[in-house]
Amino acid sequence: MANIFPPGTNQTVIKAGIALNVIGILVALVVWYYFTPKYSRVGYEPVQPVHFQHDIHVTQLGLDCRYCHSYVEVSGHSNYPTTQTCMNCHRAVQTENPKLQPVRDSWKTGTPIAWVKIHNVPDYAYFNHSAHVNRGVSCISCHGNVGTMDVVYQAEPQSMAWCLNCHRNPQEFVRPLAASKPGEKSPVFDLNWKAPTTDKDGKPITAAQLGRQVVDSLKIKPPVDCGGCHR
Repeated sequence: MANIFPPGTNQTVIKAGIALNVIGILVALVVWYYFTPKYSRVGYEPVQPVHFQHDIHVTQLGLDCRYCHSYVEVSGHSNYPTTQTCMNCHRAVQTENPKLQPVRDSWKTGTPIAWVKIHNVPDYAYFNHSAHVNRGVSCISCHGNVGTMDVVYQAEPQSMAWCLNCHRNPQEFVRPLAASKPGEKSPVFDLNWKAPTTDKDGKPITAAQLGRQVVDSLKIKPPVDCGGCHR
């Protein structure tokens, strides 16, 4: 009986199998690259509808983060500033600046400014903003020192490994909730805060010891298992 398939068929099957394996590996690498912020979003700096300069507003003028992002302490998600917030100042300041025309148009029409979101948490991960802020995690830990940025960009990878590093070692990242002196900002929102070298009794203290005190006083115990973030 004659062979149904030509002699080269065996080689074709082997070659097809190798090709499919290579394609599968390439697809896995592309998916891994796309869903891993460490390799795809650090340095992400989109063009915003209004050129808002954090370095001027935060460092030069001394605005507190919470003036614009007013929900960070009470909501699971932070918020963009409303046009009303911008116009609290800009009805009297820089009223003719062409860079602020989108703000004036928004104020006139009632259409919100279409800010471009920079820090995106994947749908498969749970993150509560207020839970972190109220446990001493500073804005600078996740967003970098935005007070020195002309244009805000993503400064940290916010990958799973990056999150777990903090969850496993919270004492290295948390700050006291209350300022050490009356009238000062909370260290959580003070982007230029430096850890003190002495405690309230004047005794020497290291940053690690201070962090441990914060962890103990607030009973901080972040989840390190899958269910903590993937619910």
